[in-house]
Amino acid sequence: MERAEAQHSATVERVRLGKAVLLRIFLRSLLLQATWNRRGMQNLGFAYAIWPGLKALYPDEASRARAAARHLAFFNTHPYLASAILGGALFHEERVARGEEPPEAVERFKSALMGPFAAVGDSFFWLSLRPFAGMIAALLAPWIGLWAVAAFLALYNVPHVAFRLSLFLEGYRRGDRVVERVARASLPKWGARLRRVSAVGGGVAVVVGAFLVTGPGLPVDGAVWLAVIGGVSLLVFLGTWALLARRGSLWAGLVAIGIGLVLALLGAGW
Repeated sequence: MERAEAQHSATVERVRLGKAVLLRIFLRSLLLQATWNRRGMQNLGFAYAIWPGLKALYPDEASRARAAARHLAFFNTHPYLASAILGGALFHEERVARGEEPPEAVERFKSALMGPFAAVGDSFFWLSLRPFAGMIAALLAPWIGLWAVAAFLALYNVPHVAFRLSLFLEGYRRGDRVVERVARASLPKWGARLRRVSAVGGGVAVVVGAFLVTGPGLPVDGAVWLAVIGGVSLLVFLGTWALLARRGSLWAGLVAIGIGLVLALLGAGW
């Protein structure tokens, strides 16, 4: 009996994935969209990413082929949150390889999460974080020039790559409970905050940019002129922030841009 338990433990240990394999899978997941197609959407990218894990888990060629076929079914979600599903799929594949659950568990896990994760990811990363990073880069552009491009890339890419890696590891360790990790991140709430800041900051960026381009129309020195820009920007920020609750981020952003243009033209002496 003890010998049988020891053999089972040894088998379980053999189907655990190493760090090098996990790293390869994560790096491959960054290419998820490279083979996007109308029929299976991201299925080829997902199968390509998880392939090193399947090779390690299924030494038998027939079992490996069946496992690969499971990941060629239709798959489509937000590419950044796909890392959570990829990690969770590995968690389930390990259990399948150990005979602890049926292969259908992997498919059910992927099907249950890809729709909700797509909605959450689109709203936060593409409709909130990316406009926010662009707004910050636009504000910095008059002072740092082309380095604003680097600022945009850093503000946008560093958070999402770090988040993808975190979700991948969490999915691999906890399986279905990766949903709790995504819920704790409160992406819808943070997305709404970033959209508000982007709307107001967009107006401020217009004020600053237009003033710098048109130049001062009043006979004041540089320090006073900078104080004027800062004061007007602050007024626009506070005014449009007050509009957010009543009219939403879109209207607040448009009003901020309009005020910025008018003030800039007045400052230029029109």
